[in-house]
Amino acid sequence: EVQLVESGGGLVQAGGSLRLSCAASGFTFDDYAIGWFRQAPGKEREGVSYITNSDGSTYYADSVKGRFTISSDNAKNTVYLQMNNLKPEDTAVYYCAADLKVVAGTLVDGHVWGQGTQVTVSS
Repeated sequence: EVQLVESGGGLVQAGGSLRLSCAASGFTFDDYAIGWFRQAPGKEREGVSYITNSDGSTYYADSVKGRFTISSDNAKNTVYLQMNNLKPEDTAVYYCAADLKVVAGTLVDGHVWGQGTQVTVSS
C-alpha cells in the first residue's frame, strides 16, 4: 500500500521554526519526487516545495524561498521540510505528496497524498 505520513506540525510564534517530516512507504522512494503543499482556510492549495530524490534537485515557491529548506533521507524514505522565520501567513494544513505534477516550473498537484499536519503561527 502506497502511504505518506506527515508529522511535526504545531503551534509556534512568528519568527520561530518547525520541521515537518513525511515518511513514505509502498513505493520505490528514489524513483519519485516528493513535495509539500499547504492550504489555509478559504485559500487555494499552494505548492510549497519539492525534491527529486534521484538527483536531489529542489524547488521552492517564492513565498517560502530563503526560509524553508527541503531535504531527503533516502535510507529512511523520509522527506523533511525545515521551516524557519515562520510568519502568520504560513498558517495552513501542510500535506506531502508524491507522483507530482509540475507545470511551467510550478508545483501544482500530486497523485498520492498524506493526511496533512496543521501548522499555526501566532503573531
